[in-house]
Amino acid sequence: EVQLAESGGGLVQVGGSLRLSCAASGFTLDNYHIGWFRQAPGREREGVSCITGHGSTYYADSVKGRFTISSDNAKNTVYLQMVSLRPDDTAVYYCAAERDICGTPWHFHQNEYDYWGQGTQVTVSS
Repeated sequence: EVQLAESGGGLVQVGGSLRLSCAASGFTLDNYHIGWFRQAPGREREGVSCITGHGSTYYADSVKGRFTISSDNAKNTVYLQMVSLRPDDTAVYYCAAERDICGTPWHFHQNEYDYWGQGTQVTVSS
């Protein structure tokens, strides 16, 4: 059974940092790409970043230069390092898995992903 579990969210001040983790089970990162999404209250879920099994990475313009996605295939875990956090980064962050999607025009389209974690809350306070 494919499962994803996010962790690492919390409350942080403006300019602070957090590292989110997405632990995968039931499949290996060699076979699936992982996307990070976020959803703020009253807003649609939006794609943030994506990583392939070979380590190619993609970012939304809103987080480019501040967020870094990485993977540890031995631990079957993907990370999202977030620095210079802003109040508009406040959201529930989700990781999702799908085959061969990063690098396509659809890699930030949530409907293209079959597997999702439960989400972790990130709150940036000013």
